[in-house]
Amino acid sequence: MKLCLNILILLLLIGCNPKKDSIKKETRPNIILIVTDDQGWGDLSFNGNSNLQTPNLDHLAGTGAYFENFYVQPVCSPTRAEILCGRQFQRLGVTATSAGGERLNLDETTLAEVFKNAGYQTAAYGKWHSGSQPPYHPNARGFDDFYGFTSGHWGNYFDPLLERNGKLVKGKGFLADDLTDKGLQFINKNKEKPFLLYLPYNTPHSPMQVPDRYWNRFKNKELIQKHKDTTLEDISFTKAALAMVENIDDNVGRIINKLQELNLEENTIIVYLSDNGPNGWRWNAGMRGRKGSTDEGGVRSPLFISWKKSIPASKHVTQIASAIDILPTLAGLAGIELKTQKPLDGINLEPLLFEENPAWESRFIYNHWNKKTSVRSQEFRLDDDNRLYHIPTDLGQSQDVSNDYPEVYTTLLRAKGKWLEELPESAMDSRPFTVGHPATGTTFLPARDGIAQGGIKRSNQYPNCSFYTNWKNPGDSISWDVEVLSEGDYEVVLYYTCPEKNIGSTLLLELDSSSLSKTITEPHDPPLKGMENDRVPRIESYVKNFKPVSMGKMNLKKGKGQLILRASEIIGEEVIDFQLLMFTKLN
Repeated sequence: MKLCLNILILLLLIGCNPKKDSIKKETRPNIILIVTDDQGWGDLSFNGNSNLQTPNLDHLAGTGAYFENFYVQPVCSPTRAEILCGRQFQRLGVTATSAGGERLNLDETTLAEVFKNAGYQTAAYGKWHSGSQPPYHPNARGFDDFYGFTSGHWGNYFDPLLERNGKLVKGKGFLADDLTDKGLQFINKNKEKPFLLYLPYNTPHSPMQVPDRYWNRFKNKELIQKHKDTTLEDISFTKAALAMVENIDDNVGRIINKLQELNLEENTIIVYLSDNGPNGWRWNAGMRGRKGSTDEGGVRSPLFISWKKSIPASKHVTQIASAIDILPTLAGLAGIELKTQKPLDGINLEPLLFEENPAWESRFIYNHWNKKTSVRSQEFRLDDDNRLYHIPTDLGQSQDVSNDYPEVYTTLLRAKGKWLEELPESAMDSRPFTVGHPATGTTFLPARDGIAQGGIKRSNQYPNCSFYTNWKNPGDSISWDVEVLSEGDYEVVLYYTCPEKNIGSTLLLELDSSSLSKTITEPHDPPLKGMENDRVPRIESYVKNFKPVSMGKMNLKKGKGQLILRASEIIGEEVIDFQLLMFTKLN
């Protein structure tokens, strides 16, 4: 008995956590990684926002660790890339949020591949935003099951058109609820074996759609806390965003309840964070900046890591950390040896979770987007204009203290310069869109990835959920730079709308020496939708239901080329409105 007591004391003295270590030896912990879309640091009651209530998210902080100073990138695809790969996004091929620039390079190792190789069942339900066509698709990046959408935003959150493992399907109900339903089914199915569940929710990203029962809590509510410059805040937009966060909170509660029901709570790690700062001017503890900004308010995110009875409850971590740390930390917690093709930029945060006074080296965190760069140390931020701020006493970045701290200023300035030399501004994406990956049967080429010539216009300036319209002239066309990965015959299906007065136009699809011709003979002219569910006017495209029609069989040779869709004959005032092409390999 005395010997056992001495061993326990020794373990405590050297900083080990016997509970954590014994669990890792017996069985690998499950992982649930939840990433919200455009939720600000201040959109939580835990962080002092009295405008809303988030009891389930507060529960995560109470059963685990809360990181006070956690940072992501200013917009979504770079952050998601860093979460998935543990490396700075500029190394990963990510140059934009659409039109192919969101894709992860194929020689990168993803979180899902690491856990899948360790024997985990893997699933992703929600907004992928890291590539649409295989091998960039989530099913080709380590996720056994995928349900959601691959673009940067979606145009409708109620019963929307979605994708399930390469097939188009119709969603059921409000999207965040539907994604959670799929997650609960996955947990139940895999309760006897280790699993990695990635839940990248699409909310509170616009369009601002949310079920009545959440909106009704806010529509007539007087908001107590507002943005420091009230002239900038759209109160209705803020109310819709907070209503969407309360819906997220309820869905997180459903996940916690399922884990409790299955007795999995003590063997499941739940990680919760957002992908950037808030998508509107609203209360955010007085921080400067919002989504898109490299200032504190644009890149500071909540981070909760809950592992009941393993990670100390209500553990408050003050050291700075970043999205690049998620992969090495989760691998460490699960006892997985990290084997990646490239060296990681991220750090395993385990000592901050389990040790009272960890030996922790100082570090810098770099935030970058749209040719703007800032650097965060433990206490200071050097902004894009090389002004220095002491963040603990100046969250709003109002007082430049570079003259008061000349050594700090010089150190951060040099670090920023060296980092920019190592990771210069990326060029525009030039990789072709892949067609016919050998391991998958279907490839989608949507309007968002195409380039229009002539008078053809996008339905909206933001490509992600847009379609092409205003197709009127013989010289108009849509093209894609593609690389065919597998030679053979493909059935090509086109998704279109066309009023009866315009039917009869003939479309020609060409790639090198291969071509297909199709005359549109059936009208399909549904109305635009989305406005009926919007709580505030949207900036994105409205959507409509497009009709599929087979163009026939097309033989594709392996290699690169330009795929062109044009009209060889135009009947009526316009040709069609175009949504996407679908290629399915036949042999």
